[in-house]
Amino acid sequence: MEQYFSIGKMVATFRLQGEIILEHNLGKKTNFKGIQVLFVESVADRFLPYFIVQAVAKNEKETYIKLEGVDSKESAHKLCSKKVWLSQDDFRNVAGKTAPISLIGYRLFDKENELGVIEEIIEQPHQILCRLIIREKEVLIPLNESTIQNVNHSKKLVHTDLPDGLLEIYL
Repeated sequence: MEQYFSIGKMVATFRLQGEIILEHNLGKKTNFKGIQVLFVESVADRFLPYFIVQAVAKNEKETYIKLEGVDSKESAHKLCSKKVWLSQDDFRNVAGKTAPISLIGYRLFDKENELGVIEEIIEQPHQILCRLIIREKEVLIPLNESTIQNVNHSKKLVHTDLPDGLLEIYL
């Protein structure tokens, strides 16, 4: 089964021919070169494919996107606030290697104990959280200079030293 990664959301229309501003967390300027399709969440966990006609990087967080079949400001407006996803292979090709979002799919350890696989990275203005499932419960772990001990990109491992009692809140 194909795995998808959330990269951001459509935030606004641009111009009159259906261009959209995509706000992403890929950690670098990107024009989605080599990527043919984006998946837009229509309802929870249901994705509709949209083929990229043109993409122009605005900055490290935003890209102007023109999608096939979206030809007016009104049709583009219907996609605003929708989450955007990429297939696993496309995600790995465009995500910045040092961007927090690139840690999705890595196994997270607290000291020597494996906690689980990072399902999602949530970037907030003053902190980064990773979401994982431990014993069938959703757990949010802060990732910062004081908690991260080591990241092994070749083995896809993140080693942390979490504050005492943090996991007990969830479990």
